[in-house]
Amino acid sequence: MTTKKADYIWFNGEMVRWEDAKVHVMSHALHYGTSVFEGIRCYDSHKGPVVFRHREHMQRLHDSAKIYRFPVSQSIDELMEACRDVIRKNNLTSAYIRPLIFVGDVGMG
Repeated sequence: MTTKKADYIWFNGEMVRWEDAKVHVMSHALHYGTSVFEGIRCYDSHKGPVVFRHREHMQRLHDSAKIYRFPVSQSIDELMEACRDVIRKNNLTSAYIRPLIFVGDVGMG
């Protein structure tokens, strides 16, 4: 299955162009897999894009981050709005959304 490249991504609390969303090669997540994620479907409907069980997915993402003691500065509602913003900004009618929370600049060791 191929992934359609979006023009914009929500990264570190702001909307950035796809090519500007960068993670450092020495990030903790890259070396140790310190991340949590969800896989969410957005479907086309007669009312426009609909995110399937959006709140439940974001609650689970938030809970997973809490279990691993990852700091999350956004509320569940803010994360949901970020997903909707990405859908709107990229003019998507359906999509696979992959929110990811990771440990970035903690360092090695």
